[in-house]
Amino acid sequence: MTASSSPSLADLLHAAVTAVGGTERPGQVTMAEAVAEAVDDNSHLLVQAGTGTGKSLGYLVPALAHGERVVVATATLALQRQLVERDLPRTVDALQPLLRRRPQFAMLKGRSNYLCLHRLHEGAPQEEEQALFDTVEPVAPTAAAPSSKLGKDLLRLRDWSDETETGDRDDLTPGVSDRAWSQVSVTSRECLSASKCAYGAECFAEAARERAKLADVVVTNHALLAIDAIEGAPVLPSHEVLIVDEAHELVSRVTGVATGELSPGQVNRAVRRAAKLVDEKAADALQTASETFERLMELALPGRLEVLPEDLQYALTALRDASRTVISAIGNTRDKSVQDEDAVRKQALAAVESIHTVAERIVEGSEYDVVWFAGNDRFGASLRVAPLSVSGLLREKLFTERSVILTSATLKLGGDFNGVGASLGLAPEGTGGGDSPQWKGVDVGSPFDYPKQGILYVAQHLSQPGREGSRTDMLDELAELVEAAGGRTLGLFSSMRAAQAAAEALRGRLDTPILLQGEDTLGELIRAFADDARTCLFGTLSLWQGVDVPGPSCQLVVMDRVPFPRPDDPLMSARQKAVEEAGGNGFMAVAATHAALLMAQGAGRLVRASGDRGVVAVLDPRLAKARYGSFLRASMPDFWYTTDRNQVRRSLAAIDAAAKAEDR
Repeated sequence: MTASSSPSLADLLHAAVTAVGGTERPGQVTMAEAVAEAVDDNSHLLVQAGTGTGKSLGYLVPALAHGERVVVATATLALQRQLVERDLPRTVDALQPLLRRRPQFAMLKGRSNYLCLHRLHEGAPQEEEQALFDTVEPVAPTAAAPSSKLGKDLLRLRDWSDETETGDRDDLTPGVSDRAWSQVSVTSRECLSASKCAYGAECFAEAARERAKLADVVVTNHALLAIDAIEGAPVLPSHEVLIVDEAHELVSRVTGVATGELSPGQVNRAVRRAAKLVDEKAADALQTASETFERLMELALPGRLEVLPEDLQYALTALRDASRTVISAIGNTRDKSVQDEDAVRKQALAAVESIHTVAERIVEGSEYDVVWFAGNDRFGASLRVAPLSVSGLLREKLFTERSVILTSATLKLGGDFNGVGASLGLAPEGTGGGDSPQWKGVDVGSPFDYPKQGILYVAQHLSQPGREGSRTDMLDELAELVEAAGGRTLGLFSSMRAAQAAAEALRGRLDTPILLQGEDTLGELIRAFADDARTCLFGTLSLWQGVDVPGPSCQLVVMDRVPFPRPDDPLMSARQKAVEEAGGNGFMAVAATHAALLMAQGAGRLVRASGDRGVVAVLDPRLAKARYGSFLRASMPDFWYTTDRNQVRRSLAAIDAAAKAEDR
């Protein structure tokens, strides 16, 4: 096809939008044009696209038209499924006659997301096979029906392996526990490799990789994108365009991948796995180091370790050195008496190498790392290390060899892109220079009329929230708002304790059903909330970003307080201190930016469709009174703003009455 006969971007977008049963919106067209320009110029683009814009087609259509391989990375499984099961198939069908080619697409995840046939048929190599089946004598897995939940899950997985085409855990419905899945999956370090594995030709993970190599569009997740960028061992096929959707999550996901952890349980498992493969001296040294580390962890108090205590330094050095010796020994010995010894060796090596890597990183120390003890929970205490910032890492690894498009409904914080840009390693917009790549930010708006569809109410008459203690006046205000709304409330709380206290208080005061996160699966709770408009749903972090309930079931979104990070959060407090030492405003750069992002996401739960009406109520007077309040409000949708409690009650009552009238 000659350039003169190539279809226009407008024609392609119109065909795609029609295929998915939608209508073109001005913001979607603006976004598609901006993406096309960035891809053609090999430049970088941040796009804020409000809910309802249709942003997936806004980036897919120009990317497909460009003709080079595209990787699309998302933060959530829901969006991955939407892209692969709905948007891409319909878009490809619609564009094929115009492009005169049929772009191919595929999904690719980390290896542990796929069923491992070697594990499934040969069994977990060591102690993990114990207690799978509650029978007196060891028997073949199919010889008796297991009575334990774990055993039943294993049989389900064996049956499913004969039916599935993908081996992808997310295609298994209903799912199985993490413990059951760990019996039939491996990490990339534990994998024998296709060339050495008896089941390599049938491997689900390898098949997914092969499909990705042939695809024009590869859909993946932020974690795999981070691994591909950080670890220096490419897992994604080479690509000329990278699109990061749900980009407000990227820094958090990259930080998670770059965080190392050591716990007594993890170290003990490594010791057990290595014991059968090395001589007694090497095994004893690792065992002794493990016991020393465990004793120290029993006394650990949560918090940052700005200087490594001498006894911990000694214990970690012993772990590092003993692990290095074991790794060398495993590499030099083979025990033919061990059944399926290659798998045993791989698993042991992976476990011990992980210990060595983290111990060495902490012992060597770096001004760019933060080390802390994480609190005791049901899994025990742990020692963690994370990068002080991932901005340099992203600048170097993500923005150097490709055009990068980052999009989300919440990228402008405080009215501009600079806060998010800085967290990604980008200089202020338009400045460029030095090591920072050039980029452009575009806000394509939203199809919703926020000032007419929603009210932002700040209860400035309430007492300021403290760190501890019940806020009686806040609970009174919450009860009155829920009653005025007739239920229909999504309660977003800064902690699980606060959500539980509010649910308990309101269940005792109101007839309205109150659902509480943790009392059922999140999916079931959201379905129940959506199905009954009189119901309320209270919860914490995942609800701030994970609820999409248009219509009359969600007409009041309540935030109990500005969601600043905890003052004792080791990583966030370290990042704030680093900004201050560099001469910046650490509070605004870290704490306020964190809160702004969450509040923007939380407020976005209210208006999900053109007919939605309602109120976002923030029960924290600081949003109205504090100097940083304007920054936080500027990060949220442009709702009509008020501090008049009586006006809000009248509005909620009117919205409730209108919803009841529609039901009749």
